[in-house]
Amino acid sequence: MKAKQIREFESGHLNHELTEKQKHLFTLRTQAVTEKLEDPTQIIKTRREIARLKTVLRERQIAESNASAKEQAK
Repeated sequence: MKAKQIREFESGHLNHELTEKQKHLFTLRTQAVTEKLEDPTQIIKTRREIARLKTVLRERQIAESNASAKEQAK
């Protein structure tokens, strides 16, 4: 998933997607330890997707806090 696609989703969906990616990463790491992982690049790809999801969620959190701070300043 690209960042542009991620930004189109709702925050609730992003949180769900984040937990699913983290579970998938755990599974990939388990397979890597037991030497059953066929494609080692999957770990890197999943970590990057998790980072993208966290980045978008954090951007939204900052935007919300800035909006509430502006309202309080009025």
